[in-house]
Amino acid sequence: MDTVTISPKFQVVIPKRIREALKLHPGQKVLALRVGDRVELVPLLEPEERSGFLRGTDTDVPREADRK
Repeated sequence: MDTVTISPKFQVVIPKRIREALKLHPGQKVLALRVGDRVELVPLLEPEERSGFLRGTDTDVPREADRK
């Protein structure tokens, strides 16, 4: 587990191990979400990175009778 420090300007540095694992790069946008009593940073994907990211998702789900 990594600990980060909030700077006087409320900035944090994402540890190198995490940046590399998530393939984050300088200037990349992340979505900051408040989830209960914690903050989650979710990387936003560029349009070309989104292509096919749902490939392999099981779409065979039961449907309601009126949703054919």
